[in-house]
Amino acid sequence: MLSIAFASVLAAGRLFRAVFACMLLVPFVAARAELMLHPTRIVFDNNTRAAQIELINTGSKPASYRMSLVNRRMTEAGQFEAAETAQDGERFADPMLRYSPRQITLQPGTAQTVRVMLRKPAELAAGEYRSHLQFDKLPEVEGRASIESKGADPTRIGVVLNALVGASVPVIVRHGAADASIALAGLALRKDEAGRDQLVLQFERAGGNSVYGDVSVTFTPGSGKPHTLARISGIAVYTPNRVRKATLALDVPAGLALAGGLLEVSYRDRPEAGGKLLAQASLHLP
Repeated sequence: MLSIAFASVLAAGRLFRAVFACMLLVPFVAARAELMLHPTRIVFDNNTRAAQIELINTGSKPASYRMSLVNRRMTEAGQFEAAETAQDGERFADPMLRYSPRQITLQPGTAQTVRVMLRKPAELAAGEYRSHLQFDKLPEVEGRASIESKGADPTRIGVVLNALVGASVPVIVRHGAADASIALAGLALRKDEAGRDQLVLQFERAGGNSVYGDVSVTFTPGSGKPHTLARISGIAVYTPNRVRKATLALDVPAGLALAGGLLEVSYRDRPEAGGKLLAQASLHLP
């Protein structure tokens, strides 16, 4: 399945909406339910040397987060894994990046700006560099009692487990002339274990930069109007990957048979980047 790094946005309270109404002119994306981030990626292009990220606590309790820079690589299935050392074609951005603050505590419904600064070395080789700014939630501190004495029954020993959550944002540095192109290939229909329709395809990237955009899938019967079967936002293919494989769940209207028509897939820049068509492919269904 295509991994989508972030979960759906939780409804904010009245106080939050009033204080941050002006911010909502630009969509925010929630990260792991209680931490909302905007933007969800940073790209340093041309002469850009500074950027910022807004963090908002949408939970009901104060929360503390510690920031760090980490390096990750994307698998062909779109999953991220830790990257301790660079492989062929990988370039990490962390030596060039600075950020402040390094740790914050957010009260419910409040926001904090984290500033990210770029310092390019004089002899930086042309190409695209990427690291991830990670936000790790710190455990809550409740007095000085040992966790072994926090059982519901004071005569028994109990253990409290805190589920720590966090999020990360890719930070991309582009230096020198570079470009990228993308193609869609290998389109095929299949059923999942529950008998629901899925579309299998792969993204094939070329060039020196990563690509990032939105996917839409439509089906047009031989005689009839087109039906939108899927919309997925924020799909990336990061360098040095040449291929990303994906399986998209299709929302097929009741009574519509995926036969005798044309299935079309479009991959476009995000709307804020202009919505340019990056790639398109089709599958004729007998």
